[in-house]
Formats: sequence, structure tokens, C-alpha cells
Amino acid sequence: MRSPRLRTRLLLLALLAGLTAPAPATAAAAEAPPAPTVEEQRLDRAAPREILRRSGFDAVAPEFARALDRARSFAQARRVVVREGSRLWRRAVDRAQGRGPAGGDLSRDDDRPLYWARLALTRELRLRQPGFAVDARQRAALVDALEDTSRGRTDIRLRRASDGVRRVLLTGFDPFTLDRDVRISNPSGASALALDGTVIETADGPARVETVVFPVRWQDFTDGAVERTLRPVLPRVDLFTTVSQGRVGRFDIERTNGAWRGGFPDNDNVGRTETIPVPDPASQPQWTTTTLPYARIVAADTGRFPVYDNTSVTEIPAGGTAPVVRPDGPTPGSTARAGGGGDYLSNEIAYRATLLRDRLGLHDRLPGGHVHTPVLQFGAGNTDPATGAVTDPEFVRNRLDIIAQVRAILRAAAEGS
Repeated sequence: MRSPRLRTRLLLLALLAGLTAPAPATAAAAEAPPAPTVEEQRLDRAAPREILRRSGFDAVAPEFARALDRARSFAQARRVVVREGSRLWRRAVDRAQGRGPAGGDLSRDDDRPLYWARLALTRELRLRQPGFAVDARQRAALVDALEDTSRGRTDIRLRRASDGVRRVLLTGFDPFTLDRDVRISNPSGASALALDGTVIETADGPARVETVVFPVRWQDFTDGAVERTLRPVLPRVDLFTTVSQGRVGRFDIERTNGAWRGGFPDNDNVGRTETIPVPDPASQPQWTTTTLPYARIVAADTGRFPVYDNTSVTEIPAGGTAPVVRPDGPTPGSTARAGGGGDYLSNEIAYRATLLRDRLGLHDRLPGGHVHTPVLQFGAGNTDPATGAVTDPEFVRNRLDIIAQVRAILRAAAEGS
């Protein structure tokens, strides 16, 4: 038995220990939310806010935040993210194709509401502290789920080949070079929204188009976003084309793609200069080639912009040290420094998609390659990024004409393969 004095002393020691010991930190307290990305920070500029307001997409993020606030677990939050990401993609596609309310006076063909609304949602996910414990890995998983669903990756609907409808896959890109002009639109992304789920009538029968939009970020490509999206799809389609914005006033069918990143900054202002990192680098070729029927596409009357079969590349010749431009394609044993589509993510998606096609054993039976659209330009009196309007009639006309010509190029490709 302890004496009363001893028991009192032990009790005091226990109380003091309880007062000085640190309280156990919860996972939510231990994981402070990260800062917004460079892309997300541009949301606070005037032009993105106007684009969201004039399309009705300014309500998307507040609604998303309220739904997240009702989640009481990671599983519930993930269900919210998947639902709202899918809804955002369908809303953008429906708007582009004339279904439902326009939500404002911005033309329906505009790809920018989807881009800026998606960033508003990822910023909510990145910064919001939910009412349950969430660590960095779980937060990243929620952002990944939003990216997948809001870019159309989970919405690809491929029918069976036996139904007589040919299956076509088209990929586009987000706007980019936004620090040069934050008003920029990307006609490849606009084409993806306008064509998703549509049927093109060809001389060989109907062809149904499914689309996806990719980010302009080196890290996503390093992490395998292209391969994860396309690997289950390429064996089931009859034609694919990756599409991006290229040169002023012309379309290009890029004949050759190179295994090199040239370092131009992406939408997070990150540059990468290196060989394109792919699985099994020991068997990685320096070059891949299109299997699109480029001669037929170039010869077809597809629209007001000229279409070129672009065969030029930049290489370091075998045994050489300096880059050389080759107008007629690479020479044997050379090292890639730029494909026909350059050394940015346009070239990289073309390289990755065609390399995957070849590694899946589809080179001889699956037409696929890259199409560069003309640069989408504002009207002649609307060229100052600081004072210019976010849209104008010539800007809209140019985008609509590019979208129509992408559709006509797909028709020519489907009929020639």
C-alpha cells in the first residue's frame, strides 16, 4: 500500500507530464495543404474570370466546394470528385455541340471554359482542408481522379467492331503559352470537344469519334499519362490521331516524330531537355513514323487552310556532334533533336502514341499519327494581350474553320485507310 503523501506526489507528476507532453497530431493537421500551382495562380487574372463568367462555368467551383464540404471521408470525397469531374467534361462537350444552355454570350465552340473551370476545381482540391484526415498521397489521388474524369479519359465509349461503325480516337491539348497571352485558346482542344461522340459519314461507312484532352505539362507525360490512356484503347480503334496547334496559316501531317524534349517551358513554367523518358529505354528508337494516309489527306479538299506532308526533322547525324536540319527525314543511325512537329509536347504525344502503337504490334494495321492545326489568331485589331478582348468575330471564325477542317481531315483519313 502507498502512503497518502506518496500518492499525492505521483498524481502531481502525472498531471505535469500531461501538461507538458505534446498532443498527438492528426493526419489532417500534420499535412498542411500545398500552395496552388503556377497554372492555378493564373485563375486570378481578369481574362480567365471573364471567360468563366461569360460561359456560366464560374458556378462550377463553388458548387464543387459545397459538395466537398459535405464529404465525411476520403471515399465520399472521391465519389464527389469522380461525379463532378465527369459532369464537367460532359457539360463542356454538350456546350460545344449545342446541347443545353450556353450559360452566357461566349461562343459555344470555346475550349477555354473547360480549361479554367478544371483548374478552379483542382485548386479547391489542393487548398481545401476537408472535415476528415487527408494526407498528401490521398490529396494527389483526388486530383488525379479529377484529371481523368474531366479530360474524357474515363468517357471513351468504343463499340464492338461488328456493328459496322469505324472507331476513331482523337486527342487534343489545353491552351498553353499563357504568360504570353492568358486569353489563348487551343483549337485542338476545341476540336476534341466539338467531335467527341459524333459520327462522321465516310465513303466507307460511318465512323464514330471519341476524344481526350491532355495537359501541357512535362511531368504528366513523364508519369505515363499518354500510355495509361491509350494502351487499352489503341487495340480497339480503327484510326487515331493526336492533334495540337502548330504553325500559322497551315495544317501539317507530321511524317516523323523524334525522341527528344527541347526544354520549352510548360504550363507550370517547367522545362525539360532530355531524351523522352519511356518504359524499356533500352529498346527505345530515336524516331517513329506516321501510318496516317498522308498523301490522301494532303490531296483532299478539307478546308480553307493548306495541308502539308511535313517530312522535315532535326538530327545529329551518326558520328556527328551538331544538329542538322533534314528536309526529307532522318538519316540512318542519327540522334533525334526535333521531329517534324518540333521538340515540345506536340512531338512527344505523337512519339509516345506511335511508339505504343508499334510496341503493341499494330504498326501495319492501325493508321495513326499527328496533325498540327494552324495557330488560332485573334482579329487584326485585337492583338494586345493586356488590353484586348477575350474573343472577337475573326477569332471565333478561325476556330470554327479549324474544327471543321479537322473533321474533314478525319473523314479523308478514314476513307484512305
